Amino acid sequence: MTTHILITGASRGIGAAAADALAHQNHSIVALSSADGDLSQPDEPARLWAESLDRLDGRIDVLINNAGVFEASPIEAAGDVWLESWNRTLQINLTAAASLCRLAVLHWQQTGLGGRIVNVASRAAYRGDSPAHWHYAAAKAGMVAMTKTIARGYAKDDILAFAICPGFTMTGMAEDYLASRGGDKLLADIPLGRVAMPAEIAEMIRWCALDAPPSMTGAVLDANGASYVR
Repeated sequence: MTTHILITGASRGIGAAAADALAHQNHSIVALSSADGDLSQPDEPARLWAESLDRLDGRIDVLINNAGVFEASPIEAAGDVWLESWNRTLQINLTAAASLCRLAVLHWQQTGLGGRIVNVASRAAYRGDSPAHWHYAAAKAGMVAMTKTIARGYAKDDILAFAICPGFTMTGMAEDYLASRGGDKLLADIPLGRVAMPAEIAEMIRWCALDAPPSMTGAVLDANGASYVR
């Protein structure tokens, strides 16, 4: 049976690479980007889910939450500006993903077919991030906790959940950050000597989405060149 897959944040980087890796296996994929909807708006996840479900003939088997933003928010900013940035990052990086996870779980409970969730979090969930990125680290930590909770709560329904925590990956987002912070110094903190390539993270997503054994549900997979080990 063809696997029906919904992936967010698929316009570039990890998301585009994941969509490409999955497309090679002849699955039916809806690959969403910011052009399809603004996840900073609370009503958008439900609309995008409904539209995607329609495009996939009423069945989604795999949800991949990859959409995210990485925007600096220094604590010296005005309080209302800092809070607005916090809320925007939490909405896009965590709340929108949670809304989609909720709809997926309800869908799979209704169909009785089960399904898989792959949440793309970050090394920051465990290690933290820069002083200007409290919100990013908090959102990714929340995503990991949410993934574990879903795995524990719904395994009985054959609903599986996995989280992937990349470190720096060679995407436009990471390139900008490396340039702003001094790439050589940051690379010196990665024992592998380089950042990850999108195709590496995409293969992890593909495997969790399709091939990871069910007993692995709740697992959090790291991909950071040993810059942070647990």
